[in-house]
Amino acid sequence: MDIYLPVAGLSVNVLVIVGLGAVVGLLTGMVGVGGGFLTTPILIFYGIPPAVAVASSTTQITGASVSGVMAHRRRKGVDYRMGAVLVAGGTLGALAGGGLFRLLQDTGQIDTAIALLYVILLGSIGLLMAKEAATALEIIKPNPRKKAGRRHNPIIAVLPMRWRFYQSGLYISPLAPLALGFFSGMLTVLLGVGGGFLVVPAMIYLLGMSASVVVGTSLLQILFVTAATTLIHATTTKSVDIVLAVLLLLGSVVGAQYGARFAQKAKPELLRMVLAIIVLAVALRMGLELGWRPPEIYTVQGL
Repeated sequence: MDIYLPVAGLSVNVLVIVGLGAVVGLLTGMVGVGGGFLTTPILIFYGIPPAVAVASSTTQITGASVSGVMAHRRRKGVDYRMGAVLVAGGTLGALAGGGLFRLLQDTGQIDTAIALLYVILLGSIGLLMAKEAATALEIIKPNPRKKAGRRHNPIIAVLPMRWRFYQSGLYISPLAPLALGFFSGMLTVLLGVGGGFLVVPAMIYLLGMSASVVVGTSLLQILFVTAATTLIHATTTKSVDIVLAVLLLLGSVVGAQYGARFAQKAKPELLRMVLAIIVLAVALRMGLELGWRPPEIYTVQGL
């Protein structure tokens, strides 16, 4: 059954798009990471224009983040003060990223920029995940001389204007989470990702936040920043395809439920290794498309 996507300007199979959302949701439920960094490149492989794939993915992430924030709020797993700083930085980053996105659109370089950023991002994430999973599965032996990390980065510790973040157990400058939110906001606009795969490790290893509030606070930031990103794309780049976003959201909600059940029966290290292989495969495919000569160099598209 086909349906027409008004913004993307093409017809797609409903079952394929819902199935894609379900697969990404399944991975999200199994390994506990957002699937935005996989949704966008797979949509591009399917033929969706990169700008539309990015903008529509952020809309899907906004809807999927609501239930997560509410769940963590009920168990008091959200640091609202830290979240407010991250949201402020993320909103500023989204505005800056929106301007850069529009500039790349006007110069005709947005498709190349998105693909190149994804190759770098997915390649780095895939290698780190593969190394961590291989160490956990004892394929690679850990370095016994490696010392335990600090509570937080020494550079962050000397920044001025310290605030107390009671739920996170921190007394640090808000400039550090503000900068982290800014960078995450730019990535959200440019790549259609929630940024949780980047923000969560940074909260733990750079800021030194308490693990009990990291996920909930990250989801709070993702919710507001992706909502702002959707608004920016809808009003400036005009790339949000709500039909595509709804189909993806339907699939991801169902897939996440089954993924969570499956995760209880499988080894988490093995699941992370599977995800790392998938991420590296997607990065390799995007890298090949950057240098692969297409069968038709020129195409004509009706407006």
